[in-house]
Amino acid sequence: MYRDNGQYRGFSRRVAILAGGQMALFGLLGARLYQLQVLESEKYTLLAEDNRINVRLLAPPRGWILDRTGQPLAINRENYRMLLVAEQAQDVDRTLDILSEMTTVTDADRQRIYRELKRIRRFVPVTVRENLNWSDVSRIEVNAPDLPGVRIEVGQTREYPFGIDAANVLGYVAAAAERDLDGDPLLELPGFRIGKTGVERFHETGLRGKAGNSQVEVNAVGRPIREIYREEGTPGADVTLTLDIELQRVAMERLKAEESAAAVVIDVHNGDILVLASWPSYDPNAFSQGLSATMWRELTRDPRGPLTNKAIAGQYAPGSTFKMVVALAALEAGAVTPATRITCSGYTELGNARFHCWKKHGHGPMDMISGLAQSCDVYFYELARRVGVDRIQAMSLKLGLGRTLGLDIPGEKPGLIPTRAWKRATFGENWQQGETLVAGIGQGYITTTPLQLATMTARLVNGGRAVVPHLTLSDASGESARVHRAGEAPALGIPPSALRVVLEGMNQVTNSRSGTAYGARIAEVGKEMGGKTGTSQVRRITKAERATRVLKNEELPWEERDHALFVGYAPVHAPQYAVAVIVEHGGGGSKVAAPIARDILIETQRRDPSRRDRAPRGDDRIAAVNETERR
Repeated sequence: MYRDNGQYRGFSRRVAILAGGQMALFGLLGARLYQLQVLESEKYTLLAEDNRINVRLLAPPRGWILDRTGQPLAINRENYRMLLVAEQAQDVDRTLDILSEMTTVTDADRQRIYRELKRIRRFVPVTVRENLNWSDVSRIEVNAPDLPGVRIEVGQTREYPFGIDAANVLGYVAAAAERDLDGDPLLELPGFRIGKTGVERFHETGLRGKAGNSQVEVNAVGRPIREIYREEGTPGADVTLTLDIELQRVAMERLKAEESAAAVVIDVHNGDILVLASWPSYDPNAFSQGLSATMWRELTRDPRGPLTNKAIAGQYAPGSTFKMVVALAALEAGAVTPATRITCSGYTELGNARFHCWKKHGHGPMDMISGLAQSCDVYFYELARRVGVDRIQAMSLKLGLGRTLGLDIPGEKPGLIPTRAWKRATFGENWQQGETLVAGIGQGYITTTPLQLATMTARLVNGGRAVVPHLTLSDASGESARVHRAGEAPALGIPPSALRVVLEGMNQVTNSRSGTAYGARIAEVGKEMGGKTGTSQVRRITKAERATRVLKNEELPWEERDHALFVGYAPVHAPQYAVAVIVEHGGGGSKVAAPIARDILIETQRRDPSRRDRAPRGDDRIAAVNETERR
């Protein structure tokens, strides 16, 4: 009996311990359930909801770019894309074979599709082709029952109605690279494109807009079931430019006859850029649709530089178009008067070196006006010797040369106006007097851009006011972006009497029979132009070549020929527009560049864009698009 009681007590103890353990476990489980279902219920509800709801970004429509009259320069078009869902198609190879019979599916397309399919889940769609035409879409939709997993989706793509004519101004859009990521999740969307150059890049943030979002219900493996909520994004804002696209097209047509050239037209009173033309150019639509590696190599290896905006980034010796700067520097310093006469016998000497005039037997006695009209090199050698290179540089800076002008697109180059200090710092050498003489005719170390030359001309003819060239008429916020309105630009402090002398010289360049560009004059009364020709050497002519004259400029290899330049303004009696033209390796400025500038100025005055300063609003924009499509 004692043994039985002992066994019973041992058994009871074990039962009690087991029961206590069970109760403790159930207590812990209950506490954990209470924690999960009561205390932390909100947290796990959100996590479950996140697993069920997939939030996706929606790309907003990109803002338009318009010219000063409302013509659309960069717009968005519907882009029909063909998508393939591998899970639904099952046999991808056979599906692609069928599609290739209906539309173009290249080997490169197939390779890209296979790469994508390896990277993503089989129920996620992959793009087969973009920018389908309506015929392709119709064939695919009609055969849809035989094409499981294939569907057509409508998106947007950037389109440039004027193609190559405005490419170097507008730039292009392309997929964001790693260096472009700025924290905006839009940039990480597949296929999303951003501005890479030109206006597209400068106004990228405003043109881009703000993303929308779509909430899609998905199952446990992430397959979409239905869309629960959708909020469209904020479209990008429009940008209106000072450019006159019809005038731009006229300029481009004239430049296309040359191998490589650039032209700029600006309003001399407010700095509006009406033309910014660079040739050769490229088609920005090719970038929107996806540029092939072959096309990219062709563009980047072309020695004439179609991707370079020569109007703002081409740096050239200005040649004789620089002589107005030297004349003003000499007058300001009191080194000469307008009536000072210098005799040209065809050359001047410095030590044992001779500096030749373009006219072999000389011009005879020259004053400042005749020196400008006939572009006498000897006259300006002497002016430069008397005034010195540092004063020439100071006047150059006043007129907009030798540094960037702050243009509202990227890529502007500063050019170079040398000084004694610059040469010491750059080469560790002293400045030589002969270099001053060469600078007096716009050669040597001096380089300028067509934009700078147009700005220089505008400041000469508007009464000596520091207009700043710009392309934006109204920016992405809708506010006016003009730097200076008519009459508001600060004065440069150049004596009006000196400006009158220079303008008379430029007038005689084109309107006097002895002027270097008389053959390119505008004969229509009231629309006459003034200007200055320039021819800049790109190589050193040896003494033997000068003596023998074996080859004419046009007989040399293209890359060794002189550049042809012209700067001008019109009308002479009340200047409104300034122009600068350069034809790379074109030869003489009077024969090649001046006629181009004349034709552009004639059309500019005919259109008179400064008097038509209106950006479209509301339905005007739709009308502008319809007009473009009719063309």
